[in-house]
Amino acid sequence: MDGHAAATDLELLRAHVDGDPHAFAELFRRHRDRLWAVALRTLGDREEAADALQDALLSAHRAAARFRGDSAVTTWLHRIVVNACLDRIRRRQAHPTVPLPDGNRAEDGSGVGGPEPAAPAPDHDTALVVREALAALPLEQRAALVLVDVQGYPVAEVARILDVAEGTVKSRCARGRARLAVLLGHLRPAVAATPSPRPDPTGPTGDVPAVTPGNPGPAEGVGSRSSRYRRDANQEDT
Repeated sequence: MDGHAAATDLELLRAHVDGDPHAFAELFRRHRDRLWAVALRTLGDREEAADALQDALLSAHRAAARFRGDSAVTTWLHRIVVNACLDRIRRRQAHPTVPLPDGNRAEDGSGVGGPEPAAPAPDHDTALVVREALAALPLEQRAALVLVDVQGYPVAEVARILDVAEGTVKSRCARGRARLAVLLGHLRPAVAATPSPRPDPTGPTGDVPAVTPGNPGPAEGVGSRSSRYRRDANQEDT
């Protein structure tokens, strides 16, 4: 295990492909905080983000042998995580959930079985308002803004992660910022100009969920749940 700490990301990935049972876990440990932050900020929901991160890790675990080194390992991992998140958003939009009954209706269905719940107190948490505004953006703009403005990645690196031109990243960020300026116009200008502070990996929103990335056996059904990020994980072959 001591040798893993000195190994490069690429060396760890190759060791994993060669059958090292601990190499992938070390690779995940190095990058989990930022991968988790990207998933959480992109999806805006801790449970969804944890599921997306788990899906992405399984995809990366299986596609490791096809990684050709055309990009940095960390870029490859971020690309898989982002695609897993966007795929979940698309599925959620295609199959919206139905709200559960509020429990206040009478058994005869008259709707007068009890008092209506009190209206929730206004939420003055600016971070929550900003997260909701981010969630209202088109997927491509949201992904670009999360990576550039929230996580602080250089535009060139984001272009590699999203597999688009740098100009496309800049355009998506510009359009996203313009939309946020409208959505957050009721806030003070300084807040409207900045989508969200970068998450603190040690803070309450940065807690990384318990994901077990070690050398798992084939997980039935996981690979078939989504074809998009599975294809993206394999795009090193193309």
